[in-house]
Amino acid sequence: MSSSKTNASAKSDPQDSNAENNDEEKDELCPGFKDVDAFVKYGLGAVLSATKASAGLPQTGDDYDFYRSFPGFQEFCESQGDKLLQCMSQIMQHHGCRSHVRDQSKLTGLEERFDLVVDSNDVILERAGILLDEADGLNRSQQPVMPAGFQTPKIVVSSWNRKGSGSGSRSETFRLLHAKNVARPQLKFKEKVDNSNTPFTPKIFIKPNAIKPLPSYFTDKQIQKERPEDLDVPAALADFIHQQRTQKHVEDMFAHPYQYELDHLTTPESLLSKQEPQMYKPITETKCSFIDTLEDLVALNEKLCRLTEFAVDLEHHSYRSFLGLTCLMQISTRDEDFIIDTLELRGEMYILNEAFTDPSIVKVFHGSDSDIDWLQRDFGVYVVNLFDTHQASRALNLARHSLDHLLKHFCNVDSDKRYQLADWRIRPLPDEMVQYARTDTHYLLYIYDCVRAQLLDFNHGQPGLLQSVWNKSKDISLKKYVKPIFTEESYLELQRKQKKSFNTQQLTAFRLLFAWRNKLARQEDESTGYVLPTHMMIKISEELPKEPQGIIACCNPVPPVVRQQINELHLLVQQAREMPLLKAEIAAQKNKGLTPIKKSEVTLFGPHDTSRVSESDLPQFSPNELPVKKGMLFSEDEHKMDEDDQSTCGLMASAKITLFEELETKNDQESLSAAHVKARRIIESFENPFRMYLPTSDVHISKNAKFDPSSKIFEISKRWKLQSIEQQQKELEAKRKDKEEAREHAKKVKEERNKEKQSYQESLAKVVTVRQQAAESGKSGGKKRERVASEVGQSTPRPTKKLMKSAEKTEKTEKPQQDVFTPFDYSQSDLKVFADPKSKDNTQFDPNRQSHDYKKKRTPKGQKSNFGPGNRSMSYLTGRSERGFRHNWPKR
Repeated sequence: MSSSKTNASAKSDPQDSNAENNDEEKDELCPGFKDVDAFVKYGLGAVLSATKASAGLPQTGDDYDFYRSFPGFQEFCESQGDKLLQCMSQIMQHHGCRSHVRDQSKLTGLEERFDLVVDSNDVILERAGILLDEADGLNRSQQPVMPAGFQTPKIVVSSWNRKGSGSGSRSETFRLLHAKNVARPQLKFKEKVDNSNTPFTPKIFIKPNAIKPLPSYFTDKQIQKERPEDLDVPAALADFIHQQRTQKHVEDMFAHPYQYELDHLTTPESLLSKQEPQMYKPITETKCSFIDTLEDLVALNEKLCRLTEFAVDLEHHSYRSFLGLTCLMQISTRDEDFIIDTLELRGEMYILNEAFTDPSIVKVFHGSDSDIDWLQRDFGVYVVNLFDTHQASRALNLARHSLDHLLKHFCNVDSDKRYQLADWRIRPLPDEMVQYARTDTHYLLYIYDCVRAQLLDFNHGQPGLLQSVWNKSKDISLKKYVKPIFTEESYLELQRKQKKSFNTQQLTAFRLLFAWRNKLARQEDESTGYVLPTHMMIKISEELPKEPQGIIACCNPVPPVVRQQINELHLLVQQAREMPLLKAEIAAQKNKGLTPIKKSEVTLFGPHDTSRVSESDLPQFSPNELPVKKGMLFSEDEHKMDEDDQSTCGLMASAKITLFEELETKNDQESLSAAHVKARRIIESFENPFRMYLPTSDVHISKNAKFDPSSKIFEISKRWKLQSIEQQQKELEAKRKDKEEAREHAKKVKEERNKEKQSYQESLAKVVTVRQQAAESGKSGGKKRERVASEVGQSTPRPTKKLMKSAEKTEKTEKPQQDVFTPFDYSQSDLKVFADPKSKDNTQFDPNRQSHDYKKKRTPKGQKSNFGPGNRSMSYLTGRSERGFRHNWPKR
């Protein structure tokens, strides 16, 4: 006891110069830092302050350019940059990297510096990763641990099963213990393991320390087992049938038996106050008892009921069992250690409920999430008043939260993890494995005292933080074990985790193999990883081998069950290969609970592409536009449109490609003649070359297989093709509403157009014609309007035909004027104003006058004209218009 106290005092004060032992642990790690945690905290603080300072610098862009214009800021940036480069060079030199950061050319200096920093970061991070692996017990330089399987056993060396690697002593290697020839303990169980695909029901039938009595459903467990009518069904299913017969509540069947007691559990003040940690006994001086009989288990329960706290841990095996087996239970008190053979006493472990559910006794676990499930599943044991040291470690913000770290931090004990992967079904247990199991609980009560004291000190003596750990531990003890249930969509969750994209054939193979593996694992009571590992199942699904040897080639090493059931696996792969090969968009996105795969939106848009445009987004035509008949570009049958629709729609047609349309139904075929039906059957006999790109609604299969309910293709086509009747009715109703709205809109547009047309005709009747204006001008002063020479590029607007016709109608209706109209005498006007004065002197060809000048030129008799079609220029100058020339003038 005295030696252990001196060790504890040495640990609490590593810098004590008066101590006798001068170990390396008492020396400082670095000047000014007593341990690694202090150095890490200082380094994180420095990095955090540097990050905050860098965030305050001006950003690149206008702000930085503005500050850069000041000479003081520029000099400061250059000096600080040189210091940073010097520090980086020193760090690179320390790690043996190239450090010539500043000696670079001006042209490629930035790129070379960047490459240099990237290479140095890779080297430094790689070394840091290697050191972290060695600290965690992994060494990359050694050979990895391989499972024995059916190979000859050999020595496997790895860092976690190497002894004394960090103390400087000679390292020893150990054999990885495996259970190749261990008899299956499931054969000796009195109550057979229930691997049925039914929900888990609690095994408890006696409730010690109960405030609320146990429901009668659990108390009738023994009577239920004797019912002869339920002997041919699993136990859980028989309980469910009996519950349905007696009309009992399902809440009692699946509820937590100690829900009421845990909800009303209060932590006493003694557990929330600070107490001095009670030092543990040396493990060599502590008695250890191995319990494998019912009498010893009863005696242990009586001892535990007289205590105030004890530590518990479990050893589990899950490779050769579907649900898993709890192989060992370790219990440690302040004075003694106990190891219980739970494989031998599996049916009697419920006796410990008396001590485990006592609210006055503290049960100390570390990482009890899985332990609570295993106790409920295998033994029907529940825990009340639990304290989890893992939750306490998280509340204290320790560097790591594993039990190894707590043993090293509080007890200065190096845990031996050589048997972490050992098979705990081995009987009798070797002494090394017994010592390993004792270590997990022997020091746990002392760690429990230390973390409680530190939680109070961490919160300045207030019990709030400690109370939160008690509450989290209580929430863990309220967990209920949930049995894995197989459904038709179970494979989708595994496929989502693997992030694999399968086509229909590969997905079918994956689904069939997943169901086969689950069924066989339940029957043989083996884990799914033992029957067929997941990576091998994915490999078979991707490759889809045509021969059984191909399936074996996808597995290395070949699982024994796969070798035995190779023919059945081959049939499943063949069934998957017979599936139609469709696009990679699988049916998984249509199932419940999974979000559908979103298609990428096409950003390209064409003016004539209306396939992705809704009817509300179509352009609305103005009333002045002429009605145009709707064009039918791709469809064979033209739909009849109402007159109102024809008056408002332009040339708009949605693309309709009939190549991928489904074949006509039987009703359509009956209306066809015999020749048409024969021709259609001949066309169906040819395979469509675009079959792999067809949508999911049409698989392009024969009529016999498509309409035969007994065929697999009929089931697949119905699953992919059918839509709900409610959805179809909604679509039809929406189309009908849209059509009615379109008709009403068309009527309104037509009425507005008629009103506009009528108002336009009325306005034309009031327009004064040119002749009337000339007559009025003659009356007024007898002066005639003179024409002004228009400049080049100007043009007289030509009246439209509508205006001319309307003007003629108005002239006919009007009464003739009494005054005789005297036309203007053009012989007195100066026509030279319209002539181009530069046309005679300019010898350059003018295309604007070629249409009317070359006709006026007359060649002497006997000479040929040079203005042939080959000599005329067919090009026109840009930016010139013919609207201002005489041949475009309005007629007189």
